[in-house]
Amino acid sequence: MGIVNVTPDSFSDGGKFFTLESAYEQSLKLIKDGADIIDIGGESSRPGSQPITFQQELDRTIPLITKIHSNFPEMIISIDTTKSKVAEQAILSGANIINDISGLSYDKDMGRVASKYDVSLVIMHMQGRPENMQDAPFYNDLIQDIKSFFEKRIGYAAQFGIQKNRIILDPGIGFGKSFEDNFKLINQLEKFRDFKLPILIGPSRKSFIGIALNEEPEFRLEGTLAAVAAGILRGARIVRVHDVKQIKKVAKIIDLVRIA
Repeated sequence: MGIVNVTPDSFSDGGKFFTLESAYEQSLKLIKDGADIIDIGGESSRPGSQPITFQQELDRTIPLITKIHSNFPEMIISIDTTKSKVAEQAILSGANIINDISGLSYDKDMGRVASKYDVSLVIMHMQGRPENMQDAPFYNDLIQDIKSFFEKRIGYAAQFGIQKNRIILDPGIGFGKSFEDNFKLINQLEKFRDFKLPILIGPSRKSFIGIALNEEPEFRLEGTLAAVAAGILRGARIVRVHDVKQIKKVAKIIDLVRIA
C-alpha cells in the first residue's frame, strides 16, 4: 500500500504532493514501483494535527482518485478518511477500500457507507485523537486492550451488515502508542491472527524509528525496512509505506523466508 498524502502538514511528506499534478506524479511513481494499493489521504493525522472541513478533504482527494481510476481502472485505491461523505464520494469516484483511522468511531454513517457499497474496510486502533494521542498513551495490557477494541468494532460493523471477510485490522503503530509500545506491537503481531483477518501495519518513517536511530523522516528508510520485515514475519499481510520500490523487494524476500 503506497502512501499519497495530499496535505500541507503530514509528518513526512506534507506539502510535497499538495497539488493534483504532484500527487498524480507520485501516484504514477508508486504504481511503477509496484504498489498493489494506492492509499490517498487529504487530512493529516500526525500527532498534534487539527481536523479540516469536509469540503477541504473532498477538494484534495476526489480529483486525484478520479484521475487515477480513469487512467488505471484496475488499480486498487484506498481512501484514508474518517468522514463518511468523503468515503462515499471517493467510492463513487473509483476507491475500493475505506481506511478509517477511527475504526468507525468518529462518524456514525461510515459503517452504512461501507456496507452499502460492499467495499473493504480498514479498522484501525487509536488511543485518543490525532491532536492529543501522544500526550500520555497508557494501556493496562497493550495487546489485550487492542484485541478488545477490535472485537467490539468488528461486532459494531456487523450491525451494518458488513461482512467479516471485508475487514482488515490495523493495530495503529504510532497512533496513541509509546516508543516501547510500537516495538511490542510489531513483535507480538501474531496475537492478532486469532481474528483470522488480514493485518495491516504502517510503520513507515514514523517517530519511533526516528527516536531509535536519531534520524529525521527522510533518513528512516533502513529502520522502516527492518520494521516491515519483522512485521511480515509476525503476521502482517499489508504494509502501508512511502518507499514502495525498496520495500517491495524486502517483502518478496521475507515472504520466501516466511513460507520456506
